[in-house]
Amino acid sequence: MTSPLRLARAAAFTAVCLGLGMVAHLVSGGEVAPGALALGLPAVFAAALPLSGRERTLRAILPLLAALQVALHVLFALSSPSSSAVHVLAEHALAQHVPTGLAMAGHAHAGPGFGMLAGHGWAVVLTALWLARGEAALWALLRRLAVRLTRIAADPAPPVFTPPASPHPDEPCLPRSVAPRHCVTRRGPPRLLQPSI
Repeated sequence: MTSPLRLARAAAFTAVCLGLGMVAHLVSGGEVAPGALALGLPAVFAAALPLSGRERTLRAILPLLAALQVALHVLFALSSPSSSAVHVLAEHALAQHVPTGLAMAGHAHAGPGFGMLAGHGWAVVLTALWLARGEAALWALLRRLAVRLTRIAADPAPPVFTPPASPHPDEPCLPRSVAPRHCVTRRGPPRLLQPSI
């Protein structure tokens, strides 16, 4: 049984990873088919779920995010209605072996150039840093919560308030008057003055 915390962490990673891949692909001029999103969502979630059992640092998040971004890029490129699988793979192979200027002169979209790779690299690094900070904050919060709950569980029940016992229990209680002891009770409107004769 997978805990809700693990599912929530894997879902957050999936949303960030899929969102980054989709936005980067759209910004670079590609198209994202709904079927590619439908395939990418469970694939990224399946990759993130086993790793969501404990705290992950940047050392674990960065390679996973980079590998998933490459896989999503290829998936989005293959599922694009304007390109076939052979065409996409040939463009990427051409860009690996031909200088960028020659490749761009020969074809409108000749695979990943240095600018696109640098842009995707920075996006992946910044997103991985953001996810690592979120992981650290979440686990710090959980540790503080655990300490607080153990303190609450270890403390006995709070004392119940009991009124103090009277110093002389044998003496009867004298009734107190309604008016305070040091109050002037003759105050009020003046009486009618009688005329003096």
